[in-house]
Parts: sequence; structure tokens; C-alpha cells
Amino acid sequence: MMIGPRFAFLRRRRGRACVAALLALAVAPLAGAARAAPFEDTIAQRVLACTGCHGEQGRAGPDGYYPRLAGKPAGYLFNQLRNFRDERRHYELMNGLLALLDDAYLREIATYFAALDVPYPPPAAPTAPPALRERGEALVRHGDPARSLPACTQCHGEAMTGRAPFIPGLLGLPRDYLNAQLGAWRNGQRRAIEPDCMAEVARSLAPEEIGAVSAWLAAQPVPAHPQPAGDAGATLPIPCGGLVPRIANAAGGAER
Repeated sequence: MMIGPRFAFLRRRRGRACVAALLALAVAPLAGAARAAPFEDTIAQRVLACTGCHGEQGRAGPDGYYPRLAGKPAGYLFNQLRNFRDERRHYELMNGLLALLDDAYLREIATYFAALDVPYPPPAAPTAPPALRERGEALVRHGDPARSLPACTQCHGEAMTGRAPFIPGLLGLPRDYLNAQLGAWRNGQRRAIEPDCMAEVARSLAPEEIGAVSAWLAAQPVPAHPQPAGDAGATLPIPCGGLVPRIANAAGGAER
């Protein structure tokens, strides 16, 4: 699923809208200084800039373009913030906002959002044909052994709510967002620390298979408290960079 000109245009337009929102957040205290509450130097106050795009408490942007941050594993959020800062992921607004932030601050942001437990909205009514969604479910649950393609559940957990501390859940994400991210991995616009297991998986999927997986996942309800599964003793079907070697770093210690 390639990212076309229309998607790129929407990305630029939404980026400009978010810049405007961030500027509004910056000047609002000046305009209403007489009425504003005193500034509290807390992480909750400082990440209000993030909620201009990612929604209140990081619940996700209203149009589904900006993903949810709340409740995702801290290690995953930390790695994605670093990927944007170090330009393994490309989105001009995020690259610029994070360019000067050090690992300690990125870890603080990640830990804050990971600790939030706020409800998900119900999934949108499915629009894809049942046969396409059935194909997507088969790939999610079983993969394709003939192609050495692992099931999504082998990494993201049987309940698809992710694995602490580094692997995100797959539920509660809009179909268009899932398509865009898998497409970005497939064509090299999104990268992770090598070995980049998601890029390997995405390149193994045909565009219609990406559409099938996205259609099925987006139609699934999210459990009431979708906590990531524990990672004790878990093994992954293929090597993934940025996971085990940085467990201590995500917890605040030195990198191993």
C-alpha cells in the first residue's frame, strides 16, 4: 500500500494545522494572563503540546490520522520518539519538535503516556468485504508458514494488545492509519533500528494483503483495559532491533 500524493498533501496540511495548534497553545497564556492558572512545571503540563495533534490525554487525533499514545508500552513510545528525532521515521513536524530533546526527556514523555489508562472508542463499522477481512484475520492469527511470514500475534500478543515494554498493540487503530504505516515500512519511508523486523514483514505482504490485515484489525473491539502482555520468557519469530538490547535503557538505566 504505497503512500500517494493525496496522502502526502494531507500530511502537509495536517502538519500545518498542528503547527497552528501548537502556536495557539504557546500564545494563549499570554492572551489570557489575567485569567490563566499558574503554570505547573509537570510532565502533564509540558506534554499538552502533544495533545494538540494526538488528542486529549493522547487518546488519538479526531480524524484518526494521529495515533493514540495513551497506554502504549513505554519502550515502544521511547523508541518511536527516538526514531523521529534521529529521522528513521519521516514527518517534518515530529522531526523538528524532537530534534533537540535528549533521551532522558524522551523517556519521561514515553513513561507518562504509557501510564495513562483511558477508554478506547468503539471501532468503526467495517466497510471491507467479508472475504477480505477473513484473509486479514488468517494472516494476523496464522501468518503464512510457506513464506516464513510470522503471524502478527506471535509478536504483538494473542490478544493483540502488545507486549511490554517494546511492542505495541494493534487494536484501536483506524484502517487508513494501519495502511499508511505498513505501506511506509514496505517502501522504506518508515524504518527502525536494524534488524528492522517490521520492514521485513511489510515487504513480504502484497498490497492487497496489507489492505486485508488493516481492514480486519480496524474492525476489532478493544478490551476494556488493554494492558500489554508481559514479556517474561517471550521469544520472537524473527530478530528485531531496538528491543532486548535496550531494556535497561527504557527502564532508566544504562544501555546494554
